[in-house]
Amino acid sequence: MKGIKFDFTNMFYPNIEKGIKYEDINGYKNKMEKIISEILEEEPGFVKLLKNTKYLDKILDIQEWIQSFDNFVVLGIGGSALGNIALQTTLNPLNYNNMNNRKTPKIFIVDNVDPDFVASVLDQIDPHTTLFNVISKSGTTAEAMSNYLIARGIIESYGLDPKKHLIFTTDPENGILRKIAKEEGIETLEIPPEVGGRFSVLTPVGLLSALAGGIDVIDLLNGAKSMLEKVSNKNIYENPAALNALLHFLYYKNGYNISVMMPYSNKLFLLADWYRQLWAESLGKKYNINGEVVNVGQTPVKALGATDQHSQVQLYNEGPDDKIITLIKLEKFERDIKIPKVHEEYSALSYLGGKTLSELLNTELFGTEYALTEHGKPNMKIIFPEINAFNVGQFFFVYEFQTAIMGKLLEIDAYDQPGVELGKKVTYALMGREGYEEFAKEVKEKVEKKEKFIL
Repeated sequence: MKGIKFDFTNMFYPNIEKGIKYEDINGYKNKMEKIISEILEEEPGFVKLLKNTKYLDKILDIQEWIQSFDNFVVLGIGGSALGNIALQTTLNPLNYNNMNNRKTPKIFIVDNVDPDFVASVLDQIDPHTTLFNVISKSGTTAEAMSNYLIARGIIESYGLDPKKHLIFTTDPENGILRKIAKEEGIETLEIPPEVGGRFSVLTPVGLLSALAGGIDVIDLLNGAKSMLEKVSNKNIYENPAALNALLHFLYYKNGYNISVMMPYSNKLFLLADWYRQLWAESLGKKYNINGEVVNVGQTPVKALGATDQHSQVQLYNEGPDDKIITLIKLEKFERDIKIPKVHEEYSALSYLGGKTLSELLNTELFGTEYALTEHGKPNMKIIFPEINAFNVGQFFFVYEFQTAIMGKLLEIDAYDQPGVELGKKVTYALMGREGYEEFAKEVKEKVEKKEKFIL
């Protein structure tokens, strides 16, 4: 297979006046070789899992059962949902749930506790023909567990057997979901203990819903494995993850603290949502590995071409020099529409007649790329020859590896997320979780002491 390609042309000087120079890259050659070697030797969980077939084998063993339902509902949040959403929107038709010729279940991903949203999903399903996939490593995630309790309540209210309508994806040994599963005989899948949520899309966290929706999970993993081989190359100019990480790092040092991902494809758009969590949660850190306060992190932003040419690109072209833009191009769309030759008497319309929408969209991408470059704004392209599971697997893995490299360059821990823990503790405390009584009192006292300013 061809695989995805990376075009870094417009990241370098003199194509960009303030661009990175080759001597800047060359100055990091030895360091980058060391970083790549370190990651391969450390073998973080997202790398190690590609060598272990047990996770894939398990979901393939239950494929027939999974696909026997009319509806498959994922209950998760963050890393337990964003990869699932990206997989479904990218590799299945955008109208998948409404297709009459589907041979696999409808897929619903409940990734919030907004009551209007949750109710809208529940309105669309019949519990008798629905399987709920609860995803939480700890089993204490408030959002996922609240939705689990709601689903469980519905299952029991219909007099259904919970173990026939639930499957847990959780820690192999610990946590409340593992305990419930052992006591009640509920089917479970393992989240590898060493894989954090935002790196878990190629574990059972993402693979199960992909399989339920008829996606080729073997090809997905094969794409990731092929990219592992490519990013293991110590030559930075032949390693897309290493070069992309270093370019982002060098631009970040020069004040470019925003990373925009802009797919020119609705099907590829939500890959940018997955990227935003990966880049933000991994790299936004207060402390470095030595415990020093550094407050680093590059803010990821998503945009959609050509839609956001009419909302964001004005800022990208003429705003401050603080953004790197990654455009995503799709060379071959699954479908295309020819524009009819109508109103040929009007020159403002006639030039479009006979062209295709894919031709127009990719011409607009070129226009954005050209304009950004003319304005001196660094930009690059990721090129998908076509959308398939192999190419999407490559995309996921290259960005996971790139994030690991960027963490080393920034000298921070790319795998923890201490900045989200305080908000979780406040939620536990104010919702009345046992053991948080004193903290709840402390929070309330601090809030009450504030001088109020409400209009």
